[in-house]
Amino acid sequence: MARQSWIDTKTNEPLIDDYAKNLESFLQTFADGHVDEKELQTQEERLITLMKEIEPKLDDDLHAQVTRLLCELSAYDIMQYTYEIQQARPKTAFKG
Repeated sequence: MARQSWIDTKTNEPLIDDYAKNLESFLQTFADGHVDEKELQTQEERLITLMKEIEPKLDDDLHAQVTRLLCELSAYDIMQYTYEIQQARPKTAFKG
């Protein structure tokens, strides 16, 4: 399998989000426009399985770097989601 770059060389933007949106599990979950508790639990199980598979393969230095990367990615995703919700809110206050 060819290595997929994490960063777009033209825009210098992260590509992980784009890759995630093309995962079969993601597409199936969002096909109905709704994420239910079972789908969330199934995604968590996939995540934990991969973490258990990969974590023991990392030496201490690489483990620390990947841990920081995952934390930064999670923070970015939460911030991006929050920003998008804030942008979608009406700009005027209701005066009823």
